[in-house]
Amino acid sequence: MPPGSALVCFPLEEEAVPFRRLAAARPGVQIILTGIGQENSRRRVTEAIACCRPELVLTCGFAGGLSPELALGTVLFHVEADAVLAPNRPLLSQILRTAGAQPARFYCAPRIAVTVAEKQVLRAETHADAVEMESEAIHTLCRERGIACATVRVISDTASEDMPLDFNQLSRPDLSLDYAKLAWAIVRAPGKIGALLRLRRHCRMAAQRLAEVLERVLAAR
Repeated sequence: MPPGSALVCFPLEEEAVPFRRLAAARPGVQIILTGIGQENSRRRVTEAIACCRPELVLTCGFAGGLSPELALGTVLFHVEADAVLAPNRPLLSQILRTAGAQPARFYCAPRIAVTVAEKQVLRAETHADAVEMESEAIHTLCRERGIACATVRVISDTASEDMPLDFNQLSRPDLSLDYAKLAWAIVRAPGKIGALLRLRRHCRMAAQRLAEVLERVLAAR
């Protein structure tokens, strides 16, 4: 990839759609889908970096709120080792703050945090502000290769919300959603349809908010 290039990683296409539209005309930006979880992310990002080494890697997408103070649509970031991406430019963390993200501590979990009670336990045990499932592996890869990296995530479900279904039970072995299992779960519990539609609306709003922040980040590098 050319100097100043960025690799922007999302687990799922639903998280990436608004940013794809905003970044379409921006050169030097590669968007990849990693799949859910650390193993999928490690494999996919390793392939992408080996092909075209970027200057910056952003691990992006949705996060579940663990701090009760975080509202839906809040964009958070974590920079493990701050970096100057170009001469006479601000630090990466300063760029992220100016773009509208706030610093936070993330917990990289092996499963989706489904219930309020589960989120409360994670908050107490890890002192994290939000939970996601991919970024730790991506940060490790970038640290080993000397590539600047930041987690940039948006709250799609707050600490006070239960997920409408246990999506861990609706996943395939590779952690992708099994739509046949989802359909059967809806048939068995049609009363969940309203909550699922509300979650879908929240996720679309959160993805749009994340895209706007990411676009400002890349414009300021």
